[in-house]
Amino acid sequence: MTQAQTHTPAPSIAWSQAMQAKLMAALDAAWASLERSHDPAEIRKIRDKAKAIGDLAAMARKVALIVPMARTAWSPASPLSAAIAPTLAEALAPVAAPMAAPMAAQAEHARRALDKLKGGRRARL
Repeated sequence: MTQAQTHTPAPSIAWSQAMQAKLMAALDAAWASLERSHDPAEIRKIRDKAKAIGDLAAMARKVALIVPMARTAWSPASPLSAAIAPTLAEALAPVAAPMAAPMAAQAEHARRALDKLKGGRRARL
């Protein structure tokens, strides 16, 4: 399978940075308006707007975090690893042989236990 998948994330890092810059500008404008105002109703309105900007910024951060990262294209094994594989198999043969016998015995024991559970009948539980 040598298919190369190209995955372009919907909201990219550039989108996230542009959104953050816009939200920061809006928050700075709201803060400047808050410093100039003395009317309690207008101050409440500006604080609500700043809270909404903060909520939007938090949601934008969450969206930026759930975007999957771009995947690299799959490549077949390198020729170097193909050349090393037989040598590696020969080097590990003395270690692998003693480990294979206990695993085979375990498999046989598990098969017999399963047959016992089945009651000696074939393929019926």
